[in-house]
Amino acid sequence: MPVYELLGGKQRQGAMIYSHASGAEITDTIDSARKIMARGIKAVRLQVSVPGYAAYGSAGPRRPDAGDPIFDPYAYVRRTLQLFETARKELGPEVHLIHDVHERVPPRLAVEFAKALEPYHLFYMEDALSPEDIDYFREIRRNCTTPIAMGELFNSPHEWNMLIKERLIDYIRVHVTQAGGLTPAWKLATMAEAFQVRTAWHGPGDVSPIGHCANVTLDLVCRNFGIQEWSPSNERLDEVFDGYPQMKDGYLYANEKPGWGVEINEKAAAKYPFGSFEKGEHKDLNGGWGVVRTPDGTVINQ
Repeated sequence: MPVYELLGGKQRQGAMIYSHASGAEITDTIDSARKIMARGIKAVRLQVSVPGYAAYGSAGPRRPDAGDPIFDPYAYVRRTLQLFETARKELGPEVHLIHDVHERVPPRLAVEFAKALEPYHLFYMEDALSPEDIDYFREIRRNCTTPIAMGELFNSPHEWNMLIKERLIDYIRVHVTQAGGLTPAWKLATMAEAFQVRTAWHGPGDVSPIGHCANVTLDLVCRNFGIQEWSPSNERLDEVFDGYPQMKDGYLYANEKPGWGVEINEKAAAKYPFGSFEKGEHKDLNGGWGVVRTPDGTVINQ
């Protein structure tokens, strides 16, 4: 039987998703968001590049001495506030808006940023602080009502227990395999439910198709499900992973097949080899974010 049946059965038929809209200019991000909304998706994460600086999804300038991307937290905050002011005017009040800080601003600025985003009624602000700075979530909670999500860099309960028990976050976003797999994540969700914290499992493009199936399983069985980050499939993925969850009108639906509901076609997978690190075919993949620096050369915690 499906794994979700082994965990007590579905709490809901489908799981609401959000998708990513980004661009070099604010108008580009708004256009991308409109395309996402046209597919029936009801929640969109908005990101925009900062002229003259590195940003998520763009290389930006690099320091000549270190060769690392330069990022100015203050320019980033000003630019993002402009983005959300425009987004609410252009996209209207109905769409759920999300933003990911990627832990790249100083803690005090993160508090100010969360407060400044309040008028735009975000679904949530994600990863405002680095894991080593999580005590500052108390300051964010004292100063504003912007919903907060955190956790994709977390590895153990020592990192999320305090945030959940003190109700300092609204959504827990751990990467399920990084947190130990299905069973620890299910236990985490059960604990979070007691404190009115909802789930929003990490689900970007670098999560494996099996990982996405585990996410959807948890989405269906956890009473305190919130939202699911989603990376759409493509022709190659559908060829290799038969039974991959499908999105319709902004919701994910699992199939009725046993286990995770997906079968791997190894013959098809052999047509798409990953490549060779020795040949430099994946030289930019380093297992992490890489180094990003402020204009004076300081390495940013992230």
